[in-house]
Amino acid sequence: MAEVPDFLSLRRNREQAGAREAPIRRLGVALVGIFCVAGLLNVFGQRPDTSLASGPGATLKLYAASHLRSGLYYEARITIDAQRDLENAVLVLNSGWVEGTTVNTIEPGPLGEASRNGNLELRLGHVPANKSYILFMQLQVNPTNVGRRSQDVSLYDGGRLITSIDRTVTIFP
Repeated sequence: MAEVPDFLSLRRNREQAGAREAPIRRLGVALVGIFCVAGLLNVFGQRPDTSLASGPGATLKLYAASHLRSGLYYEARITIDAQRDLENAVLVLNSGWVEGTTVNTIEPGPLGEASRNGNLELRLGHVPANKSYILFMQLQVNPTNVGRRSQDVSLYDGGRLITSIDRTVTIFP
C-alpha cells in the first residue's frame, strides 16, 4: 500500500471530516451565480429604453439606457418630430446628464451651448414642419459616479416650453 502524501490527511480528505465548510462554499457560489444572472437580465444596465413626450407642435423621443454601470460608454439618441415649424428649437438637458459623466461628443453639433440655471442648453435652430431632428450623444459614466440622477430633457421653441421628459437614471458601481 502506498504511503499517504505529507500534505493530505486521511481523516480530512478521505473521510470528509470538516465537511461543515461545504455549505459556506455552496452559498458563495450561489451568490456569484445570482449576481451573474441579474447581469444577464439587465438589472445593472446598458440596455436602452424609449421615453416619449408630445406637446403642441412636436414630439420628443429619448432612446437611452436608464440603468448604467460606472465606467460604461453609452449612447443617447434624442429625436424631435416637428408637426409645425420650430423657429428656434432648444433642448435643455438636466444637470444629471453631465454630472459625474463625460460627454464625448454631441452630433450634429448644436448651433450654441449655454447654461440655463445649471442645466445644459443646446440651441438647435430651425426645425421645419413635418421633419425630424436627431441628436446623438456619446457619454461615459465616470468610475466614481454611483447613485440616482435626474436626466430630464425639455424642448423649447425660443422661450416657450413645448414638452419635456422626466427621467431618472440609476448608476451601479
